[in-house]
Amino acid sequence: MVGAKMAAASAASIRERQTVALKRMLNFNVPHIKNSTGEPVWKVLIYDRFGQDIISPLLSVKELRDMGITLHLLLHSDRDPIPDVPAVYFVMPTEENIDRMCQDLRNQLYESYYLNFISAISRSKLEDIANAALAASAVTQVAKVFDQYLNFITLEDDMFVLCNQNKELVSYRAINRPDITDTEMETVMDTIVDSLFCFFVTLGAVPIIRCSRGTAAEMVAVKLDKKLRENLRDARNSLFTGDTLGAGQFSFQRPLLVLVDRNIDLATPLHHTWTYQALVHDVLDFHLNRVNLEESSGVENSPAGARPKRKNKKSYDLTPVDKFWQKHKGSPFPEVAESVQQELESYRAQEDEVKRLKSIMGLEGEDEGAISMLSDNTAKLTSAVSSLPELLEKKRLIDLHTNVATAVLEHIKARKLDVYFEYEEKIMSKTTLDKSLLDIISDPDGTPEDKMRLFLIYYISAQQAPSEADLEQYKKALTDAGCNLNPLQYIKQWKAFAKMASAPTSYGNTTTKPMGLLSRVMNTGSQFVMEGVKNLVLKQQNLPVTRILDNLMEMKSNPETDDYRYFDPKMLRGNDSSVPRNKNPFQEAIVFVVGGGNYIEYQNLIDYIKGKQGKHILYGCSELFNATQFIKQLSQLGQK
Repeated sequence: MVGAKMAAASAASIRERQTVALKRMLNFNVPHIKNSTGEPVWKVLIYDRFGQDIISPLLSVKELRDMGITLHLLLHSDRDPIPDVPAVYFVMPTEENIDRMCQDLRNQLYESYYLNFISAISRSKLEDIANAALAASAVTQVAKVFDQYLNFITLEDDMFVLCNQNKELVSYRAINRPDITDTEMETVMDTIVDSLFCFFVTLGAVPIIRCSRGTAAEMVAVKLDKKLRENLRDARNSLFTGDTLGAGQFSFQRPLLVLVDRNIDLATPLHHTWTYQALVHDVLDFHLNRVNLEESSGVENSPAGARPKRKNKKSYDLTPVDKFWQKHKGSPFPEVAESVQQELESYRAQEDEVKRLKSIMGLEGEDEGAISMLSDNTAKLTSAVSSLPELLEKKRLIDLHTNVATAVLEHIKARKLDVYFEYEEKIMSKTTLDKSLLDIISDPDGTPEDKMRLFLIYYISAQQAPSEADLEQYKKALTDAGCNLNPLQYIKQWKAFAKMASAPTSYGNTTTKPMGLLSRVMNTGSQFVMEGVKNLVLKQQNLPVTRILDNLMEMKSNPETDDYRYFDPKMLRGNDSSVPRNKNPFQEAIVFVVGGGNYIEYQNLIDYIKGKQGKHILYGCSELFNATQFIKQLSQLGQK
């Protein structure tokens, strides 16, 4: 029985576990039963920006309403009293949040207060709330106070980030600033460790930790090991005993946590990409699973000299409920374009069938042929009508992906992203280029940022740095192309430092082959005119982060990972050594990148694990950035 329970639980993803925890919280911290027939208790939800970011990728407005949430309001907005309704708070235990909650108690805003803290609240702050409740004679109204340990954001079943608010606090730049003080670094590390601790409490598992030496990842590992160890030692209050472990996602074996530092691979976050999700993140405004598009309504039919019409902004949620997105987010873009086209054709065929049946139903005259056709078609029409909601939902998703994919395609064409992608793949796999790098940079086409990304990848991947004379030539070409050279300045310093530490990371030696133009999507009826865009076939190759995970998860001996430190928070004596006690390969692993991650790395890990039966991995990072945001951070670090 226990085995069955374990097996069933092991299927629960981090997304499901965090969703269940949130629903329990919204249900006044009582487990939420799906099929209960009773009306939910109506209540208001009060959150801060952190709480909003955690909830929004997981629960839709409709789901909140099903849970009895009639209103959801920001803590620091102007709120009117609703004296006969309970309020569920979901906030970080910060000074200003506590002050505002105490003010709510004094103003008697709600009937009762369920206070939920995203991270653990300190004793002194709890006392502040107790004093405010006493002073306001509202002690009986404070129904429950809970630490929720939910201080992380789940974006996919197998992907999470630490924060969206104040992410500059834990950004690559924050960790790598040359002028950072020890106390500032401690704060950054504590912030990361607090979120990772919450993650493992929600997961209900104590990991075995591996990390590279002499990096920020090692600082996180030491602190996380200490925090987990202290919690396990406190037998009465440990968060990892009792039911949580029994229902842990991870069956009988503990998970492996691999902590890596962004500095082991700076090329991948700059790389132009070719898969759908990573492209959307690279070229569109996409965060917390929502993409915002600007639709220009053009200036057609407007009198000469008229002001152009305002651009409409449209937002779309790309969530696991969206089957098309789930299936194609990791696919190469031309495949996605083709699939949208196929979906559209199958939808049109279904729509035509409904129209045809409707027109038959309108047949007049009493001849027997018409009547027999009518009875046949009534059944067909009934089934067609019953599938109408499904058809409308299908139409909505097709429209959504047509708009998103068209917006991506415009960027690919305008910026020749397929060409950059191909050049970078060749550089990273040490294949010769058809055109010299200097020619590409000097080409009048192409944006300064795209050229800078290409050059930085060349500079990072080169075994031998270019000579000073060559570098000056490149710098001049980049300056003429309108590039800001600050990122290069930083990468130069970083490379000199990394050279002292270790050899540059290799990116495998496979290459992508351009396959000529897409054939089926080229037909004139297609909404995607992909002409001029190469259909690049992706060869599966493991990126550095995936290779490190493979070595550690499969217990392979490899110079790259042999000296990784080993921590087991369950061992009573914390004598660290590099010698793993566990000799068996791991079934479950979490890769966490300190200093920021990206969708390219995530997809690479997902592709890697597909071939491993019964194994699961999760990808996490301190922040999720695209190349534009990363270059901005490098530029700030490179400023003189």
